[in-house]
Amino acid sequence: MARVKITETVFRDAHQSLIATRMRTEDMLPIAEKMDKVGFHSLEVWGGATFDSCLRFLREDPWERLRALRKAFKNTKLQMLLRGQNLLGYKHYPDDVVEEFIKKSIENGIDIIRIFDALNDTRNIQKSIEATKKYGGHAQGAISYTVSPVHNIDYYVELALEMEKMGSDSICIKDMSGILTPYVAEKLVKEIKNKISVPLQVHSHFTSGIANQTYMKAIEAGADIVDTAMSPLGMGTSQPATESMIASLESSPYYPDNIDFDLLMDVSDYFKNLRKKYEKDGLIKEKLLNVDVRTLRYQVPGGMLSNLASQLESQGAIDKFDEVLEEVPKVREDLGFPPLVTPMSQMVGTQAVFNVVLGERYKMIPKEVKNYVKGLYGKPAVEIKEEIRQLIIGNDDIITC
Repeated sequence: MARVKITETVFRDAHQSLIATRMRTEDMLPIAEKMDKVGFHSLEVWGGATFDSCLRFLREDPWERLRALRKAFKNTKLQMLLRGQNLLGYKHYPDDVVEEFIKKSIENGIDIIRIFDALNDTRNIQKSIEATKKYGGHAQGAISYTVSPVHNIDYYVELALEMEKMGSDSICIKDMSGILTPYVAEKLVKEIKNKISVPLQVHSHFTSGIANQTYMKAIEAGADIVDTAMSPLGMGTSQPATESMIASLESSPYYPDNIDFDLLMDVSDYFKNLRKKYEKDGLIKEKLLNVDVRTLRYQVPGGMLSNLASQLESQGAIDKFDEVLEEVPKVREDLGFPPLVTPMSQMVGTQAVFNVVLGERYKMIPKEVKNYVKGLYGKPAVEIKEEIRQLIIGNDDIITC
């Protein structure tokens, strides 16, 4: 039985989930010194959509952000999210590009790299794990958690074992949709911990309203680290609130070591004021703060929900929102049950929108969906049915190497 550690996500996943990744570096640096002294295991500050958002919307240099944060955080490990062979883009990059990008990320201040593949195809994370270790970083292999007829506990235990054999220094169960239920988490964590010797981290979202209970059962089952977000940018489609999660572990053998709770309250006040600014700018959408239990049925992550809504709004078809949600699981099944995480969530979501808005399934097919069916993103968990393959790519060859 060990004390749990906390990874704080407010500088990456929290604002990616709630304010479309629009937090600026100038809003991060004033509170950095205090956050550095709270006692977090690590801070997730980079990767995911932050790179794209800095360049596309904020007119910032993502590398400058990383260097500035590294300078400010003298005691706390900095962490990033990497999509394996995808890096931070939406296609696969050559091995030499992957290696150089990881080398530069570590040189500029990253300590821990969480590496996942949208299809859990471990061929797509092999190079990233090797490069992270080569340049002195901590490589965390991440399982994209989803639910389907083939995604069961045995499947995930095997995946964790394979990632450990590939050289992962730790393993993360990455539940991007907030669909990992408490008692499944308890069983899953126990089974994985029985088989691996490296630390196990659990990442979830509050989208369906159950992540707090999921974390508690996971911690009791032996999870070493959990991801949380400061409450002003926590909950909703973000992570469970840091302050509440830590407080709920009080008087238990799991209460985190070295957490300065008074300092945590000061940090919380800073983000409360920052949140008011984002509300004023119209960046926080009420629907992203609400619990949506439909998530458990459709498995749609928070970021994808807001994307679908804006796609439909732009086409004057917001009244078809529920119909699109119903279509998402059908498209997902057609495409071999991929986990709904970037870039698969965008592909499945866009195809579902086309199917509903055009009134005919697969009348229009995005290039990315065709490339996925051709095998350019890796191997699906379930083979795509012949009639769907014919519909999407005809007799084109499938790439398996």
